[in-house]
Amino acid sequence: MRLKALILASALSLSTQAMAGPLASVFSDHAVLQRDQPIKVWGRAAPNAAVSVDLSGARASATADAQGRWRAVLPARPAGGGSLTLAVEAGGERQVVSDLVMGDVWLCSGQSNMEYPLRRALNGDGEVASADDPDIRLLQTGKISRPTPQDSLPAGVAWKVSTPQTAAGFSAACFFMGRDLRQAAKVPIGLIDATWGGSVIQDWISREGLTALKTYDEGLAVLADYARDPALGQANWAAMLDRWAAAKLGANNDGQRPDLDDRAWKTLPLEGFWESAPGLETFDGVIWLRGEVTLTKAQAAQGATLALGPIDDMDTTFVNGREVGATQSWNAPRDYRLAPGVLKAGRNVIAVRVIDSGGGGGAWGKAAEKGLRFDDGSTAPLAGAWRYKIAAPLSQTSLPPNAPWVGAAGLSTLRNGMIAPLAPYGVKGFAWYQGEANVTQAAEYGRLMPAMIADWRQAFGDGAPLPFLMVQLAAFGAEKDRPAPSDWAALRDVQRRVTAADPKVGMASAVDIGSPYDIHPADKLRVGRRLGLLARKLAYGESGLVAAGPAPVSARRDGDSVVVTLDQPGVVHAAGRPIGFELCEAAESCRFVDATLDGASVRLAVPAGLQPVKVRYAWADSPIINLFGATGLPATPFEAAVP
Repeated sequence: MRLKALILASALSLSTQAMAGPLASVFSDHAVLQRDQPIKVWGRAAPNAAVSVDLSGARASATADAQGRWRAVLPARPAGGGSLTLAVEAGGERQVVSDLVMGDVWLCSGQSNMEYPLRRALNGDGEVASADDPDIRLLQTGKISRPTPQDSLPAGVAWKVSTPQTAAGFSAACFFMGRDLRQAAKVPIGLIDATWGGSVIQDWISREGLTALKTYDEGLAVLADYARDPALGQANWAAMLDRWAAAKLGANNDGQRPDLDDRAWKTLPLEGFWESAPGLETFDGVIWLRGEVTLTKAQAAQGATLALGPIDDMDTTFVNGREVGATQSWNAPRDYRLAPGVLKAGRNVIAVRVIDSGGGGGAWGKAAEKGLRFDDGSTAPLAGAWRYKIAAPLSQTSLPPNAPWVGAAGLSTLRNGMIAPLAPYGVKGFAWYQGEANVTQAAEYGRLMPAMIADWRQAFGDGAPLPFLMVQLAAFGAEKDRPAPSDWAALRDVQRRVTAADPKVGMASAVDIGSPYDIHPADKLRVGRRLGLLARKLAYGESGLVAAGPAPVSARRDGDSVVVTLDQPGVVHAAGRPIGFELCEAAESCRFVDATLDGASVRLAVPAGLQPVKVRYAWADSPIINLFGATGLPATPFEAAVP
């Protein structure tokens, strides 16, 4: 059996990126170097070569190891001092980069809401036009997925001075944060944009960080196999997917059987997403598709490729009961080379187990793309319609195992390709906007987020508690007029808890900025400003600054009331009382309750007969809220026990 899985173009090369000289590529003209920290400089040279480093008169030396890797440390320097030149000589090779400045460097990362470019933000044209600032420098890593850690970025990635041309495609939230910090700190600001829309947090954590969690060993082993031998990795991932399907689908994991009677199955057009079919408008999960091709003896004896076009999101494909391929990608055409003996004269059954985890699903490519291509150039099209049956909705199964090398959905590959080449570059701190891709995994996110913070702090600061700023998810999804479970609220509460557990982690809530209809709110100015406030408090010593809205300190029963104590006085907007508070009984039965605000205390009336065990606030995908702090920042959504 020959298996195929999507190999992203960025993951085809498993070797280390070539460097233009002995310096790592993060060091380029116009770079900002982190002030007030020892300056780590590194790169590659000939094995065992002597290396000399000169930063405008400050010197250091090193010796490359047997693989050519070297690192030197220059003394810390304050901001100011004008433009600097960094020169490195190694093994007869000399490299010089110029117009470097000392200042503060912030690494901004996450998925599409951090990636969201300045030109698309509210007043994007005006913001881009005013982006000229020689003391704001920008570096975009690009999207790079690798199965093993890289020590350099691709050719062409370089620091650039902020201009309308260089800032237009840069992260809007990161840019707005940096602009505010430039004005507040009065030093040059370097901003690094390392983002990938739709990415899961697991892909931003190192192999070592995930290994410590003890739950990703199988996927990491497959990733290691893939790094050594892509075909082996693909085969082992397909086997993981088969085991998942057998465990989760039970008797419904039978659609590949050639003798299965599928005459009662419903039909779907050969092309288009299945959401266009009645009853499948909102379906996410597993569906079997079946079709047939009738062949002559001469056709069956030929070599052939089965073409199915793109399938969203994952497929495992069978011909006459034999597995011929598996792919994870919503838009990659499926072309599976068939081994001798798979085809036969007469009726040939093509069965496809499709898994859709969100958005459009199914074999959506053009009908003309589907069928068999024979080695003599002839074809046998897949005609008619798909017959289909639902195997299981995603709500009844866990998420399937992603191919661990697939960028944005894998394990460690973005950490390897986009973060590893930057470390141990000196940074002031991190800004992170992500979580939408993990919104159904709130409990696991509570383990992953601290692991990622520790991982990045180790990589860039040798474990020092560098400030880490995160954005709490914006509102998105249908508004509800009664209490209901909410994955989005659960993940926001995990973000709050992670923040509360670490004094050097800050959270900028965007819950009041989002839209029920748009997962990408364009108001990135307020997001950036809130991140800037947190940075000033946690990284610049403005300890008295109020940088976040009210958060819960405690909840207690007081007679016929529950009293929630906040960490700061609240302010009610547009109504006399705060709304959005719920009291819940043990069986997850929750009710909205009346609330009154007195400074930093919220008193909730307990309905007769209710025995509350927890209190919730703004517990919805798109909550309607009116409780803010005195500075206009929203109170964080939360869930808390009532003793």
